[in-house]
Amino acid sequence: MPYSLLDLSPVPEGFEAADAIQNTLDLAKKAEGWGYHRFWLAEHHNMPGIASAATAVLIALVAQSTRTMRVGAGGIMLPNHAPLTVAEAFGTLATAFPDRIDLGLGRAPGGDGAVIRALRRDPMADSFPQDVMELLTYFGPENPNASVRALPGEGTNVPIWILGSSLFGAQLAAHLGLPYAFASHFAPGDMDQALQMYRDRFRPSQWLDKPKAMIAINVFAADDADEAHYLRTSMQLAFARLRTGMPGKLPCPTRDLQNDLDPQMRRMVDQALRITAVGNAAQIDEQLRRLIATYQPDEIILTGQIHDHKARLRSFEIAAEVMGRP
Repeated sequence: MPYSLLDLSPVPEGFEAADAIQNTLDLAKKAEGWGYHRFWLAEHHNMPGIASAATAVLIALVAQSTRTMRVGAGGIMLPNHAPLTVAEAFGTLATAFPDRIDLGLGRAPGGDGAVIRALRRDPMADSFPQDVMELLTYFGPENPNASVRALPGEGTNVPIWILGSSLFGAQLAAHLGLPYAFASHFAPGDMDQALQMYRDRFRPSQWLDKPKAMIAINVFAADDADEAHYLRTSMQLAFARLRTGMPGKLPCPTRDLQNDLDPQMRRMVDQALRITAVGNAAQIDEQLRRLIATYQPDEIILTGQIHDHKARLRSFEIAAEVMGRP
């Protein structure tokens, strides 16, 4: 099974965005050597702990730093952009890095109301299906007679994935015959129903002849199981702060999570982040195999925000070793 990597280019406490970007490039180069199939980056705005806001720019840097691994967006938040602008950006990437660029599309804004206003977007507009169709047209065959063309972009056939955490994205991906990636790493509630709906309603298309579903899994791996659980606390704290309206840089891990999070918040965080594998290599192996057997994805994409860069590298290395086994 192909295994991929989702990176938010996290900015740890005590570091700056420049450090996060260098860490992302280092991780991408190593991930290619470890056999990761795709390396995706996600669009978020107004987040001190995430350095991937200008997603297409960072994709270009990662693609330039690697040679064969597919690189793309997981995803671009389409309500924030005119489809033509996205087509030109990703058409340029696909022209510079042929057959290596993916475009995952999300329906969420990637920020709050202030971000939506700053991006000059209409918060009441919801033209996501029409915008996806427009993008597909821009990436299609050359059409000199079209009144508007994406140049570069036309003829590149950049693969489009629909991303989602609800039934809407599943229905749209099935209707259009596109691959579907579920955001199970932070919103697993509707995953069973969404995957079933996508598979049941899928209509073959010029882009895909059968369903292709990907799920996202958090992974926190270390040579010592206790250390893996310790490393995970950074993401647990970060998620709790985000949900309470206090996003910041990626916190340092704690050995006293019980006192750092009240029981109600801890339950909420653990439920939201329950699609997670944590532990040593043997435990990661068992947990990933169980998740794969349960949800039957065609591909998995691993993620995990760890404060220490070397520990983060080791975590993804262990995960790759596990996924590379027969």
